[in-house]
Amino acid sequence: MSIMRKRNADHKSYIPNNARDNQYILAEFTITDELIQQFSKYPFQPGVQQENFYNFYQALAKILFDLSDLFEVENCQFIANDKIARVRFGQEMHQWQTNQQILFYYNPENHHLQKTFFDANKRAKKISLLFLTSGTKIRENSALFHTKISQLVRAYAKEISLDESEVRLRDHQHITYDLFAQSKPNNIDNSLTTRAHKLRPINHRYASQDVEVPKYHSAMTYAIVNIPISNRLLNMVDIDPTSTDPYNPLYTFLTDTFTQASMQFNLNNGALIANGLVPIVRYSIHDIVSRIGELQMLGYNPEQNPCGIVSKWDASELVDNVQLIFVATDKNKTDHGFARFLNQIEKTLKLMATGLKMEPNKDEVVIRFHQHIAYNF
Repeated sequence: MSIMRKRNADHKSYIPNNARDNQYILAEFTITDELIQQFSKYPFQPGVQQENFYNFYQALAKILFDLSDLFEVENCQFIANDKIARVRFGQEMHQWQTNQQILFYYNPENHHLQKTFFDANKRAKKISLLFLTSGTKIRENSALFHTKISQLVRAYAKEISLDESEVRLRDHQHITYDLFAQSKPNNIDNSLTTRAHKLRPINHRYASQDVEVPKYHSAMTYAIVNIPISNRLLNMVDIDPTSTDPYNPLYTFLTDTFTQASMQFNLNNGALIANGLVPIVRYSIHDIVSRIGELQMLGYNPEQNPCGIVSKWDASELVDNVQLIFVATDKNKTDHGFARFLNQIEKTLKLMATGLKMEPNKDEVVIRFHQHIAYNF
């Protein structure tokens, strides 16, 4: 193979055709005294506790659902409980709430839902409008969905007399697949094909379809990978069940394996999470690693140099899955996109899999490749 062909191949990532695409958009704005005054049934007095906020929330939700019907948006949720919304694929549709999160499981091809989430007795800090994409060809139609939701949100802001600049729009997209999908027994005839992706930044993809996003926006590209803890893996290290930190050897071994493999493929910006917390990756001017309740917050600035590999584990507890996070910096972006970055991640994981004695025909290593963009109108 010529050098030119090798370079061209490195600008594309080949993802299994059974990978799941997803997109959801969040529009968020702060609840003000003026907004409550406008939509509450009873006169609002700043500093005086309302009897409840039921009428306020319901009035705002009704406007949202009416506009969603008008713009033919089938999946939208009104959230006023300050919980983080997370969206995942599910053959059966359901929502699961914790103290800090709402998880939405749904299939974009056949699930439709309009629902409210709030506590009528509490004033939330902000309103979150969640829009879930529907149908097929999600990635191909992502710019169209973004345009439609932008128009809907602008109409909503006008309807409630809210300055557009107060609204923060967050477009989340991810591709989910098993690294070993083509090695599974149901693919013995090699019938599972792949699609080539350049994984261009969202604003570049949108611009090619004449959809412009503001010049001043933040963007994040990263991958979260689940490595299951199997009995085979446990037998590779010495675990003393009588110790106060019995799983320290396991997590040390995994961290060393992760760090060495990542460095070999020049990936120097990531984390290993094995403490039972949910990793939340966010754009931040300064690097942040902090625990907030059930969440492991990881803040990165893609414009800065990599902050290295961070490991967070609880040696007294055995987790079901260790989560690996790979965060892209601007140096991971080529003129074509982030395909080379994802290829590096896959090479790292395959090297780790060898060291961990994983069996591709049995084990599942789920990669969720995220691309986010956020801005104020």
